[in-house]
Amino acid sequence: MANRGKHRTHLVWDWNGTLLDDIDAVVGATNAAFAEAGLAPITLERYRETYCVPIPRFYERLLGRLPSDAEWERMDGIFHRHYTERRAACGLTEGVEDLLGRWLRAGHSQSLLSMYGHDQLVPTVREYGIEPHFVRVDGRTGPSGGSKAQHMERHFAKLGDVDPGRAVVIGDAVDDAVAAAHVGARAVLYTGGSHSRSSLEAVGVPVVDTLAEAVAVAESIGG
Repeated sequence: MANRGKHRTHLVWDWNGTLLDDIDAVVGATNAAFAEAGLAPITLERYRETYCVPIPRFYERLLGRLPSDAEWERMDGIFHRHYTERRAACGLTEGVEDLLGRWLRAGHSQSLLSMYGHDQLVPTVREYGIEPHFVRVDGRTGPSGGSKAQHMERHFAKLGDVDPGRAVVIGDAVDDAVAAAHVGARAVLYTGGSHSRSSLEAVGVPVVDTLAEAVAVAESIGG
């Protein structure tokens, strides 16, 4: 399948907020972390208007100051604990299984790259029953909170003969587009996750409201 990726569009899917419909769990876990730090909760709308990476900068926008290293580590730990509790109730985004299956049957290849920790990501994707659709599933290694760009570079190195110039990254975050550009791939951004439509549109790549639209656009721009 990787060989076919040289000649057809290859998709690199994001996980959280894209394939997995978990934005409510993310906001809930964020507010749990804020509550333990004595901070007021935020709405989904404010989360989407404010979210950015590196994540300490996101907290800076909300706190009015950059958190100390100790504060960041504590809040990050609380967030992940609460997110894990909430994630079990999350489902895949509508139509995901059909989209992945149809892409595969059409002779295309696809992979998954997430900033969710690799050791947690792989069994989670397997749990949802979609792992066989991907030629690779890679999660974050190393500290949380940073950008996806270097991870995207390593992802393509592991993919081998998949040409980034014929690849399209589908994600829900500005950082997905930044990471795509870093390796010479294109990007389509989905409004169902972490960012507002206006935040995504400012990047200058296609922005869509459904994953079906994302796949259609990706096929048209993938080369």
